[in-house]
Amino acid sequence: MLKPYYIPNCVEAGCDEAGRGPLAGSVFAAAVVWNRDVPVSDPMLQLLNDSKQLTEVQRYELRPWIEQHATAWAVAEVTAAEIDRINILNASILAMHRALAKLTIQPEHIIVDGNKWKPYVPEGAVMEIPADTVVKGDGKYCAIAAASILAKTYRDDYMSRLHEQYPMYGWNQNKGYPTAAHYQALAKYGPSPWHRMTFRLKKENNV
Repeated sequence: MLKPYYIPNCVEAGCDEAGRGPLAGSVFAAAVVWNRDVPVSDPMLQLLNDSKQLTEVQRYELRPWIEQHATAWAVAEVTAAEIDRINILNASILAMHRALAKLTIQPEHIIVDGNKWKPYVPEGAVMEIPADTVVKGDGKYCAIAAASILAKTYRDDYMSRLHEQYPMYGWNQNKGYPTAAHYQALAKYGPSPWHRMTFRLKKENNV
């Protein structure tokens, strides 16, 4: 069972991203203020976990439940063009900042999956919101796990929509990740406007 909070008695937001590794498309992030009053007996709470540990069916079952039960949630993106300008690490953090800015409740504390973060100062504020990074936090805390599921499912939906415009790359299946078929399509058709041009878009023979 995941932990409901990192720090007690405060409004805490969990953040996670999806889409750092793909060759194409935006990176997405979510911020979730978890409702600590969700009953422990709720079977969906017992299912809640790191999105990578769940099946696609489980992720999409959990998404509406998360949206209904979270105190607040938001999803944001940083485009491929922005990723090329500022690099994927900065883009991932920026996406999380954008998600935090969209929350209807301003958190008093932030927990972030991973070990990288940049101070988040809300618009109009002078002080950053205190934050802690948690390695593999999406498998430890409800808010981060929920954020990981929202970021993953919203990004997958986005890549499926892009697939309708550019079906040759198979984004409905690979979601932009560097699969053999994706590399083959790039070799045949070249990059789309949605590819990340600073990423290695050619697969070397010895790789």
